[in-house]
Amino acid sequence: MREIVLINITGVDRPGLTAAITGVLAQGGVNILDIGQAVIHDTLSFGILVEIPDTEQGKSVLKDILFKGYELDQQVRFTPVSEEDYQQWVGNQGKKRHIVTLLTRKVTAGQLQAVSSITAKYGLNIDHIDRLSGRMPLDTPADKGKGCIEFSVRGEAADPQALRAEFLSVAQELNVDIAFQEDSLFRRNRRLAVFDMDSTLIEAEVIDELAKAAGVGYKVSEITERAMAGELDFRASFKERLALLKGLDVGVLDSIGASLRLTEGAETLFAELKRLGYKTAILSGGFTYFAKQLQAKLGIDYVFANELEVVDGKVTGVAIEPIVDAQRKADLLKELAHKEGLRLEQTIAVGDGANDLPMLAIAGLGVAFRAKPLVKQSAKQAISTLGLDGVLYLLGFRDRDGQL
Repeated sequence: MREIVLINITGVDRPGLTAAITGVLAQGGVNILDIGQAVIHDTLSFGILVEIPDTEQGKSVLKDILFKGYELDQQVRFTPVSEEDYQQWVGNQGKKRHIVTLLTRKVTAGQLQAVSSITAKYGLNIDHIDRLSGRMPLDTPADKGKGCIEFSVRGEAADPQALRAEFLSVAQELNVDIAFQEDSLFRRNRRLAVFDMDSTLIEAEVIDELAKAAGVGYKVSEITERAMAGELDFRASFKERLALLKGLDVGVLDSIGASLRLTEGAETLFAELKRLGYKTAILSGGFTYFAKQLQAKLGIDYVFANELEVVDGKVTGVAIEPIVDAQRKADLLKELAHKEGLRLEQTIAVGDGANDLPMLAIAGLGVAFRAKPLVKQSAKQAISTLGLDGVLYLLGFRDRDGQL
């Protein structure tokens, strides 16, 4: 009678070990039902689920594996598996899978305990845990660290909305980011990424900088804050702020443009997206003048932003229609996806303000980046702990995959 056995092998990793073990199994005519291997700090954990035939060669295979393990200085453990348990395991393979991604400056046991406890609470089983971030020196400054742990989980969440709410609450409490997304074909096949500009690609709100130069900084920044938090209609507030800039000398734009700083991780993100074959775009309620500068610096494919009207070298306080507001951003995302022959599930949208929510909602991956509470709660995913290059982790990208 055939046997089903789980073989676990642990010990110091060495070249040729897998070949040696599977060589013994091959001599016994064994079928491999499942296999997995992980190496942590040169220590191997190797598991093989096998079907051993009822033959002369099969009868000695476990003994031969034990001897081979001793020869290779490995610990070997055998666990019999009933056919009933095996069939139940096979039946579970159709269950949905999700990816839980933990983003943090420094990974701690408390963070992992929190994530794993919540997944268990909502009926999800962890299949795999992988570190996507690179190895960090022990003396890395607290604000320079970068850690990412990816959990592959199986099952249907008992209450998806409550699960997301609990992840968000714990993330705020522990100062980490926790993303939860379905592990679908589209997650690994996205090809278009669109971005807000102000406070997303750059660290400033340009209209506030222009207002400072015009001597109306306080008035404009107060309106901007309320608009980005979703307290004011973007289009109306934009026109109100722009009117306060009337008479500003256009020469000021050069000095402001030169002073703008890219957000942490922006250059890395765009370099990798370009290498991976993505098309990229700026969809901004800011101004084309500055968006074009970013386009040249980062190699961005498309730019859609607002055009300042200038007469006799002075800003008129009016923008040339159409204004890029919340709905226009969402419409542009659809248009670009259609132009590139893509489904919306193959798109990524990143932004920080309430006027970004419509495009974040329809994108395959919508990310609220260093956003206000309302935006974080409404978006599918949020990143506040790391830089923009943290978006790569949500795609399953490993630091060692990078070319920079």
